[in-house]
Amino acid sequence: MDNGLIKIEGLVVYAHHGVLPQEAIQGQYFTLNIYMRQDISEAAASDDVEKTTDYGSVALMADAWMKEHTCKLIETVAKGICEKILLEYPRITEVTVEVEKPDAPIPLIFRAVSVTATMARHRAYLSIGSNLGDSRAILKTALEKLGREPHTKVVRSSELIVTKPYGGVEQDDFLNGAVELETFLEPEELLRFLHGIEQEAGRTREVHWGPRTLDLDILFYDDLVLCTEELQIPHVDLERREFVLKPMMELAPWLRHPVSGKTIKTLNEELEHGA
Repeated sequence: MDNGLIKIEGLVVYAHHGVLPQEAIQGQYFTLNIYMRQDISEAAASDDVEKTTDYGSVALMADAWMKEHTCKLIETVAKGICEKILLEYPRITEVTVEVEKPDAPIPLIFRAVSVTATMARHRAYLSIGSNLGDSRAILKTALEKLGREPHTKVVRSSELIVTKPYGGVEQDDFLNGAVELETFLEPEELLRFLHGIEQEAGRTREVHWGPRTLDLDILFYDDLVLCTEELQIPHVDLERREFVLKPMMELAPWLRHPVSGKTIKTLNEELEHGA
């Protein structure tokens, strides 16, 4: 893979953004610097314009976005253009947008105020499960909602399997599976999105490891290792959970745990043999 960088620098746009009322009404000039990552190997080898990103159309799209929206913060502008580029140009894997504001209301001599935002496509794997209500229908609906979210794309989903409950709480068997996602939501944003889908399905959190209508957990997010009060990636104890490893064997047996370095296949074999 040749991870090339496409640059659009010094793009001047007249638009209406700012906290002060006169900024939104009168407008002012802004300067955009846009940096886009994509694999350029196919385009370079074929010399085919259809195999790359049309930087002219990106510039026109960014100009149109700034003129169609009115934002108080250039932080919002920078992130909005990042999102638009990732939504409209599937070859782009990462985008950075810098918004410069030369006429910011500062009573001093300065060149410009600027804000930079970066967004990228990420690969995430989820565990999905249910043991209350019509579990198969609930999981089907959850997958449909994952697919409808503009910031996520369901790449593949595993077959659903019946598994015994984990954690010692007496309850019905679970229906479990795994999902491969492409997303440009950050981990915490993805978690909030998943919690929203769970709540819409009637999920409550009264009993730890207890029965639930819908359980959506982030297993992996690229090769990220994260531990906060709300979120742990990779998911805790996944190497001891058959309901995680079996579906993941279908999707990504070669995937390596970023902490232990072991593949899903190795982890599954160790669990099967009690290693």
